Amino acid sequence: MHTYLPPTTESNHSDSLTILRLPAVTRLTGLCRSTIYRLVAEDKFPSPVKLSSRAIGWHRSDLERWSAARPTANH
Repeated sequence: MHTYLPPTTESNHSDSLTILRLPAVTRLTGLCRSTIYRLVAEDKFPSPVKLSSRAIGWHRSDLERWSAARPTANH
């Protein structure tokens, strides 16, 4: 499933610094938690950043680049 994430622009610099937690990432990508972690392990999905000793998140800009690089489905 290909989910469109709008590109980040220079005028929207704060958006490029946005960190998304796992529930938001699953909603945006349509992928479940286990698939996200499997793809991270296979180096096929952006790596999370450590926010604290027990919390991680993903840079929105990394997710946008990953989404843009995915092939689109033609139906």
